[in-house]
Amino acid sequence: QVQLVESGGGLAQAGGSLRLSCAASGRTFSNYSMAWFRQAREFVAAIDWSGGGNTYYADSVKGRFTISRDNAKNTVYLQMNSLKPEDTAVYYCAAALGSSPEFNYWGQGTQVTVSS
Repeated sequence: QVQLVESGGGLAQAGGSLRLSCAASGRTFSNYSMAWFRQAREFVAAIDWSGGGNTYYADSVKGRFTISRDNAKNTVYLQMNSLKPEDTAVYYCAAALGSSPEFNYWGQGTQVTVSS
């Protein structure tokens, strides 16, 4: 089992920034690919478990959001810049073992609200 706890959500103005964090526990963090989704399981970004740390982004956030991970801290981050009102959502952290396409572990979510 992997437990995931998100933090860092809140209220931002359009054009502003927020950084989300997701702390993982329970298994070897570096063995898991990590991703961020937002409500209704809309894919936002992902980062591979492998040493290369390849990243992937939804077109809607490409160039504005950056996903990163710190394996020493068992934490994955989502830096969100140039926020738009349509980014308003509950953001969820998820984990998949290795290169599995199935994200079986989910956090409880953190609310992000962007005002215009």
